[in-house]
Amino acid sequence: MSGPQVVEGWYGAKFGQPLARTREYISILRQVWARQAAVTSDGPHYPLPLTGEGATGLGKPLKSITHPLRADIPVMLGAEGPKNIAMTAEIADGWLPIFYSPRLAPMYNEWLDEGFARPGARRSRADFEICATAQVVVTDDRPAVLAAIKPFLALYMGGMGAEDTNFHADVYRRMGYAEVVDDVTRLFRSGRKDEAATVIPDELVDDAAIVGNIDHARLRSPAGRPPASPPWW
Repeated sequence: MSGPQVVEGWYGAKFGQPLARTREYISILRQVWARQAAVTSDGPHYPLPLTGEGATGLGKPLKSITHPLRADIPVMLGAEGPKNIAMTAEIADGWLPIFYSPRLAPMYNEWLDEGFARPGARRSRADFEICATAQVVVTDDRPAVLAAIKPFLALYMGGMGAEDTNFHADVYRRMGYAEVVDDVTRLFRSGRKDEAATVIPDELVDDAAIVGNIDHARLRSPAGRPPASPPWW
């Protein structure tokens, strides 16, 4: 889906009610894959067949002629905010978090559990898949790699979306870096992109990446960590 800047500025679609749109869209896709009947949808966002003002009236429910190798294709959703993550646990088969930080596991688990507890939830924690991205760079020059990563983080924190509607920045605010995000945003949007990167502390990079020599990487990896409760994965 992305944010309003991209949805309305690039896709030419309205951003309103993104959760309802996602829910409706996935429902339609699952009908297409199942091929149990002609696909219909009475939802307000993607009505099938289309009727009303501007429609020809010739639309009819159709069934895909393509036979998928499997009818039940897993749906993984990228979600960042509490409502999106809860909905992901409710209707999807897995979650694709971005800039994941293990120390935020209790917060994420609360949002996921809200979705799992909803009536009709598709899966439970036992069979729900979480594919957390982890940037790993094994290097003996840790400072140089950290410096190379920071401009990309500055872009996501300070340059993505609108100044007051940046879902990526909100992730780092929840990590406790609100002041850093404000500084990065101010510098980035005033054209001082190089300075924006330099105000990002090393510990912020460490929250969602593993950068260092092989011993450091082993220590920071899940296999090298003591057991967490509840499990961070």
